[in-house]
Amino acid sequence: MSPTPSGPPPPTTVPESVAVAGAGLAATQTVAALREAGYTGRVVVLGAEGVPPYDRPPLSKHLLDRVTPAWLADEVGTDITALADEVHLDRPARGLVVHGAGVTVHTDHGDLTADAVVVATGAHAHRPDGWAGASTLHTAADAEQLRAALRPGDRLVVVGAGWIGAEVAGVAARADVDVTVVEAAPAPLAAALGPQVGALTTPWYDEHGVRLLTGRQVAAVDGAGVRLADGTTLRADVVLAAVGARPATAWLGASLPREPDGALRVDEGFAVLGAPRHVRAVGDVTLRRSRRHGWVPGGHWDGALRDPTELVADLLHPGATAARADRAPYVFSTQLGHELTLFGQPGADDDVVLRGDPAAGAGWTALWYRPGTDALAAVLTVDRPRDVGAARRLFTTPDLPVLPRTRAADPALPLRA
Repeated sequence: MSPTPSGPPPPTTVPESVAVAGAGLAATQTVAALREAGYTGRVVVLGAEGVPPYDRPPLSKHLLDRVTPAWLADEVGTDITALADEVHLDRPARGLVVHGAGVTVHTDHGDLTADAVVVATGAHAHRPDGWAGASTLHTAADAEQLRAALRPGDRLVVVGAGWIGAEVAGVAARADVDVTVVEAAPAPLAAALGPQVGALTTPWYDEHGVRLLTGRQVAAVDGAGVRLADGTTLRADVVLAAVGARPATAWLGASLPREPDGALRVDEGFAVLGAPRHVRAVGDVTLRRSRRHGWVPGGHWDGALRDPTELVADLLHPGATAARADRAPYVFSTQLGHELTLFGQPGADDDVVLRGDPAAGAGWTALWYRPGTDALAAVLTVDRPRDVGAARRLFTTPDLPVLPRTRAADPALPLRA
């Protein structure tokens, strides 16, 4: 069942000042959206990494062939230093106090008060306890360290065959690194795509000289490498923990209601549920309410790029009844010689329909249907660019698109609702 709108009534005034906690893509686009909407109030940005905003996807996709960050000022044409009144790139938010008519953000260099706050502090890579010897890949500093550590002939063990793990495995293998990938699930990308579709990517590893071990639990990571639960030891010069990310919201403490993983539930206007409407959140920190898909977790690049426009529209025009965009979750990945795009949100119980033959060596598409219906929940394209635009268009309607399964399974027919 789709979420039911709820929460406090909209505010009656436009904030005269906005504090943006974070300096990544979602924060950058929030500042840009404020100014594009004609907002003339005070905007202050609080970053944590000490460098200008940059794009994160190239960190894994171009780990070894792009040695400098993809600065957002170049990539999306937004320079927050020119748009915000104050930009502090090395002054992370440490705490938040919410007042009836504003907020106070605690930092190491004193408190900042504002009429509204946008939490856009992103996510951090998850490193299990006891894995201190493992590298992670989420920041430009992480990428620099990993790049410096990897040399041809080195042994790299990647723990996790998700999006990041698969991307790094392919990049490293092409650079003559000896790569082993360990995955606890029965197939790569099982968490995102389910084991049935994830298993279709398994042959790619062998084709690129990558050793893949699935259904194997890691017991320990130390200076020698990785020890599996069955007693096997995988010697490694470098270990990469690619076991997911968590919303970077620990700094909020108990000031806002958070999910067990730290996420903030937000409505269609990105107002934090359970908080006054001058408290907003966007990007990786959110669990967004969607009429079409239910609750959508953050972590989608396209959302960080475009959702701030919806946030700002709702923040600056309180009480407006205009329909807000309900963007479908979107993931793109280049891994082991293949181009993948995922639109929508697969469900564990959904029926899977394949379009094309994955074993034929050509492009193919997987479609997830709500059980026993023709309601389409998600589409994955693999090396099939003609289906990408069609899949994107399918998820622009208010509800899940309806597409007859027999038509969808025929690769000679266009994807059309």
